[in-house]
Amino acid sequence: MSDKAWSRTEMKCLNTPGDDDSCSSNSNDYPDYGKKVPLDGPCSDLDAESENFLTDPNTSKKKYETEYHQGNASFGMSVFNLGNAIMGSGILALSFAMANTGIALFVILLASVAIFSLYSVHLLLKTAIEGGASVYEALGYKAFGMPGKLAASCSITMQNIGAMSSYLFIIKYELPIVIQSFTGANNGEWYINGDYLVLLVSVILILPLSLLKNLGYLGYTSGLSLLCMVFFLIVVIIKKFEIPCPLPLTDHVNETLLNITHHSDNTTTDDDTCRPKYFVFNSQTVYSIPIVTFAFVCHPTILPMYEELKDRSRRKMQNVANVSFLAMFIMYLLAALFGYLTFNIHVEPELLHTYFKYFKHDVLLLVVRLAVLAAVTLTVPVVLFPIRTSISHLLFSTKDFSWIRHIIITVILLAGTNTLVIFVPSIRDIFGFIGASAAAMLIFILPSAFYIKLVKKESMMSMQKIGAVLFLILGFFVMFGCITLILMDWISNSEVADKGH
Repeated sequence: MSDKAWSRTEMKCLNTPGDDDSCSSNSNDYPDYGKKVPLDGPCSDLDAESENFLTDPNTSKKKYETEYHQGNASFGMSVFNLGNAIMGSGILALSFAMANTGIALFVILLASVAIFSLYSVHLLLKTAIEGGASVYEALGYKAFGMPGKLAASCSITMQNIGAMSSYLFIIKYELPIVIQSFTGANNGEWYINGDYLVLLVSVILILPLSLLKNLGYLGYTSGLSLLCMVFFLIVVIIKKFEIPCPLPLTDHVNETLLNITHHSDNTTTDDDTCRPKYFVFNSQTVYSIPIVTFAFVCHPTILPMYEELKDRSRRKMQNVANVSFLAMFIMYLLAALFGYLTFNIHVEPELLHTYFKYFKHDVLLLVVRLAVLAAVTLTVPVVLFPIRTSISHLLFSTKDFSWIRHIIITVILLAGTNTLVIFVPSIRDIFGFIGASAAAMLIFILPSAFYIKLVKKESMMSMQKIGAVLFLILGFFVMFGCITLILMDWISNSEVADKGH
């Protein structure tokens, strides 16, 4: 379906709310909202693949105009859904971020990014109601035309590619460990090579699921992912009190905790191993800001969730975001803290992989790995879906659906992501670069720019507009500052590697 065809269809489903703080269908002020769109009406023939991921921004030029339908998501379900959107693979890297900032500095950083993210949600909600758009990309078009639409679309696509890459990295890291646990294989066998395994999983499992035209049951995997990460957090807390400190030397590590504790002479002698630090600055500190930023990105889903909220209002949706972000802040802090206190300076960019050095045959950790692997494998097609839809609408918006094009785009996306995972040395680099670029755009730069441009009723000298301008400046500072320092670190590491050869 073309953008113009969608525009005509969408216009039949539009109503004009009259209050910028409420779109509730139960409000006595808007009697016309009692009329519901019939199931066999003009909007019922849109399957998941043909939905307008990049909504035609020319649906209306009237202020406050949004597509109306009866929301049915309760407050609690909305909190859960938003928590699903926030939670992701970023939780696995937070202990590494704490190890390179220190406990106090990390808490300040985590709290700051959470507060900034909530402020960004506030700007998005206010701008969407004022500008009359319920899709992130449509806001971009209304604010800055096609460049704004492309900026929003490219940022979302980059963020999703980063998420896909991080999930495939987890498969690359963890699946060989699971196979080793069951087979007792050594490092020489091909079937425990992470590069081969991620390709096999992509071809055998992820590609067929990604080729489905409708997501169907895969939509429930976000809930599975959240439950797996909660399970992971519980295990991280438990293991903190089981693993001895100083840590055992990896060359002499035994298969069970009992054997480890009986060989206390084989422990590290570093005095700093068991002494947590509160402020740390080193070459890896620069990765902490984008890692934390990456972990809190959920902003493209805010407006669709607002549309689904029952008795919706801007204030109610902001409260949903407040509760969800607070819950994720607590989970992130606990995971980072207990992971850091367990391994201290030895923590790796992917926390779950760090445990393998000290617990090669721990059953509980094996169960966690299996759960996380199942969750990320099923989540990759869900993340790939909006990327493919975005590309289709950008490049082929006037053409009918084609299975050949559908398959080609899917294969190219999976092949490109697998290439990244195979050749990029560490998941830290994915978190760092995507967090500094796409995540900074989605949290800081785009919401503030849209607000400044579209909210006309406030002057540039108002506190709200001044706050948005400062937020925009902060976003550019975070993005360009972090990218510059990350590139410098890459260059430095590459020079060291060259000298080593």
